[in-house]
Amino acid sequence: MTKSDREIMEIFEAFDLTRTAWSAAQLAGCDPKTVARYVEIRDAGGNPLEKTARPKAIDSYLEKIEEWVDRAKGKIRGDVVHRKITAMGYRGSERSTRRTVADVKAAWHAGHRRRYRPWIPEPGMFLQWDWGDGPLVRGRKTLLFCAWLAWSRFRVVIPVWDQQLGTLTWCIDQALRAVGGAPTYLLTDNAKTVTVEHVAGIPVRHPEMIALGRHYGCKVETCVPYDPESKGGVEATVKIAKADLVPTDANLRPAYGSFGELQAACAEFCARVNGRVHRETAEAPEARLAAEREMLHPLPEQAYALALGEERLVGDDQTIRFGSVRYSTPPGHWGTRVWCRVAGEELVITARTAAGAAEIARHRLSVPGSPVILDEHYPDHPGGNGPRQPEPKPRTEAEAAFLAIGEGAHRWLTEAAAAGASRIRSKMARAVELAAVVGEARTDAALGLAAVAGRFADGDLASIIDHLDAEGPAGDVVIADEAHSAQPGTSAWSRLGARGGA
Repeated sequence: MTKSDREIMEIFEAFDLTRTAWSAAQLAGCDPKTVARYVEIRDAGGNPLEKTARPKAIDSYLEKIEEWVDRAKGKIRGDVVHRKITAMGYRGSERSTRRTVADVKAAWHAGHRRRYRPWIPEPGMFLQWDWGDGPLVRGRKTLLFCAWLAWSRFRVVIPVWDQQLGTLTWCIDQALRAVGGAPTYLLTDNAKTVTVEHVAGIPVRHPEMIALGRHYGCKVETCVPYDPESKGGVEATVKIAKADLVPTDANLRPAYGSFGELQAACAEFCARVNGRVHRETAEAPEARLAAEREMLHPLPEQAYALALGEERLVGDDQTIRFGSVRYSTPPGHWGTRVWCRVAGEELVITARTAAGAAEIARHRLSVPGSPVILDEHYPDHPGGNGPRQPEPKPRTEAEAAFLAIGEGAHRWLTEAAAAGASRIRSKMARAVELAAVVGEARTDAALGLAAVAGRFADGDLASIIDHLDAEGPAGDVVIADEAHSAQPGTSAWSRLGARGGA
C-alpha cells in the first residue's frame, strides 16, 4: 500500500533520528523493509513522494494508442480507441481506455502547443470589427456589427438587417464617428466584402475597401485565420453582445417589438460596458478613449459615398425605385442621382446639396405594390389621389366680370355646376347687374351663402341680399334636406290628444 506524504515524512524523521531501519519502523509504525525502500530512493536522488505506476493491462497497447493519437492530431475519441483495441484482444474496461487516451492526448498537445508572442496594442493603432447573429425582430433575422478599439477597449455595437458592402461601409463610418477619429488600421477577418480572393495565400482586397481606407486615412487589414491574439478582443465583444442582447432563457430578455427597441438596447449596452472598469486595464474604456482620441486621425466631414447607400436616379415623377417599391422625393431633384440606405425599418434618401450630402427624405419601408408617396412632396398637386376640382378660368368677358365679384362668385359657380343648376350664364349676368346696384361686397357675400346653402334658383340671390339687408350678417346656415323640415312641430296635436282624453 502506498504511503501518504505525511507518513513518508514521518519515516524519514524516524530514520534520521535512529539511523536504523528497525528502530525507525517501530517509531513510524510500518515494516523495516518499507523504511529501507524509501530511504534508498531518497539517498539515490529520487522523489520518494512520486507514486510508482503499477503495470496495467493496457500497457501493451500503449504504443498503438500513441500512434493513433498522433495520426489523428489529437482528435480521436476514447470509445473509438476502445473498440479498436478490444478487437485486438484487450479485455479491460472502457473507463480505463478513456483515461489512458486522455493522458496520451494531453502529452501530445503539450508537445504540439502553439507558441506565439503576446500582442500588445498601441493607442490609435487598431480598430477591429466582426459580425454576430442578432435577435429576431418580427420574425426577421438581424445582425450585430461589433467594433472594438484595441487600446482603450471601447466598444460599438450597431444592429443592421444585412452585411452587404453598403451596410458595412455605413457601419464603419458610424463606428469611427462614435470613437471620434480614425486609427491607423482597420482589422477584420477575410469576408467577401473585404477580401475578394486569395492568391498563393495572399489576400486580394476589395477595391471599395481600398477606396474606403483612402477616404478615412486608414489601411484595411485582415487577420491570419484562427489567430486568437490579433482579433480575440472583438470576438469577445461579439460574444458578450450576443449574450446580453439576444433574448434567451438565461438573460430573460423579452422579444423586441420593433427595430427601434433593438437600437435602443444596443445603445444602452454600449454605454454600460464602456462606462464600467475593464478588468485588464483597471480603467473605464470611455476614460481611456479620451486619451487615445489624441492619437486618432481626424475624420472627413462627409461619409464615404458607399456609406450613403445604393445609388438611384430620380424620375420625372419625383420618385425612386428601391426594392421594387416607389418612394417619393422632394421637389428639385428630378434627373439627379441620390443614395438610398436602409436604417432600421426606414429608408433614408440622401442627395448632394449646396451644403454637401444631406438627407432629403425618410420613408417607412414598404412592400412591392404599395408605393410610398407623400403629399408634401407635391405642393402643386394637393388632394392626393382623389378627384380634383377644376379652378374657374374666365374665357369670355361675361365670365371675367362675374368671377371678378370675389371668392363667393368662384364658389357659387363651382357648386352650381356640380349641382347641375339650369341657366347658369343668365344667373351669372343677373349677379353682375346686382353687384353694380348694391355693391360687389354684398353680392359676393350673398353668392357665398347661396353656394353653401345650395340655393341656385332664379330669385334666390336677390332674396338672400334682401335678407342680409334686413336681418344683418347670417348665422349658421341650414341646408334643406331630408334631415330638416319646414313644417311646424306636432306639439299642438299632443295638446289636442290630451284634451280629448280628458
